[in-house]
Amino acid sequence: MPFCLQPTGENYANPKTCFFHVLFKAAALAFYILSAIFIDSFVIIFVVTVFLAALDFWVVKNVSGRILVGLRWWNEIDEQGESVWKFECLDQESLARMNKKDSWLFWWTLYLTAVAWIFLGIFSLIRFQADYLLVVGVCLTLSIANIVGFTKCRKDAKKQIQQFATQTIASRFTSSLQSAFSVV
Repeated sequence: MPFCLQPTGENYANPKTCFFHVLFKAAALAFYILSAIFIDSFVIIFVVTVFLAALDFWVVKNVSGRILVGLRWWNEIDEQGESVWKFECLDQESLARMNKKDSWLFWWTLYLTAVAWIFLGIFSLIRFQADYLLVVGVCLTLSIANIVGFTKCRKDAKKQIQQFATQTIASRFTSSLQSAFSVV
């Protein structure tokens, strides 16, 4: 049996969303890598690469995360000035119906993009290019923010599902006991 990382047997349920989920990641990385060959202006490289990374951040956080994996996160500052993470997820039944290929693409590209920025950062360090390290740092920060947000959101969703299952089992058990004793 061949080793396969990607789920087989089903198509992408949301091909347009998958396309845009990958598009801005690939565009930011490709522009950053190829711009060194064709463009002499650091300012243009910085602005365009960070703009593409910001578009990717927004698309992942607000569109593809919600559609491909049923998760959404944001961060608010409360009255005491504390940072508060907020999470939304689909209900258990809807999460169970999520397309495996869509989910696979979402998580793998999320992590691989951060790995690519880390390698580009190491390359900038080796070449002593502190200005390009700044570009990589901004892009990596946006990528890691989505990783942290969605990872926390997924853990919160799993916790909510476990609490729901526990409450459902407890309420059914209680109602079964009540009905058993009401017969007696």
